[in-house]
Amino acid sequence: MATVTRILVVEDEEDLCEILKFNLEMEGYEVDTANSAEEALKMDLSVYQLLMLDVMMGEISGFKMASMIKKDSQLALTPIIFLTAKDTENDMLTRFNLGADDYISKPFSIRQVAARVKAVLRRTTGAKETPENEILTYESLQMDTKRIKVTVDGQEVPLTKKEFEILKLLLENKGNVFSREEILGRI
Repeated sequence: MATVTRILVVEDEEDLCEILKFNLEMEGYEVDTANSAEEALKMDLSVYQLLMLDVMMGEISGFKMASMIKKDSQLALTPIIFLTAKDTENDMLTRFNLGADDYISKPFSIRQVAARVKAVLRRTTGAKETPENEILTYESLQMDTKRIKVTVDGQEVPLTKKEFEILKLLLENKGNVFSREEILGRI
């Protein structure tokens, strides 16, 4: 069974937390949220493969929280993406000096967030085609991309090459809508 990537979103805007949680879960991640750095710091941060931190929060800013995390030897290598409404050159330099792996300026599109999360995880975890990534799932459907095999409720479903490629595209891009032309252009 594939290991699920866990992400913690630390954002003081509750609505934005819920939007990010919902959409990242649609991409197949397990997502927890905290509405302040103080709340997040009470959690076991070692279980997360990625932290998304809002820069401007209450007592402890995202910058301060990142600095605290990077000093902890168990957490120092955990990738961080900053969410920020501040986009000056000094802010950008501060983010990278604190060890940020990426930053996303507000307002942002969910597709941009999903793409950047995927890119950071690929870079930081060295995700390659491993057995975990070769199995795509949706409810009771399982697709083994290495063996080119699809099962539903454990029963193998015969597919043509094109049907397999279309299904793979859809499973890899859950929640996205494609036109017929886009599908044909990608497979």
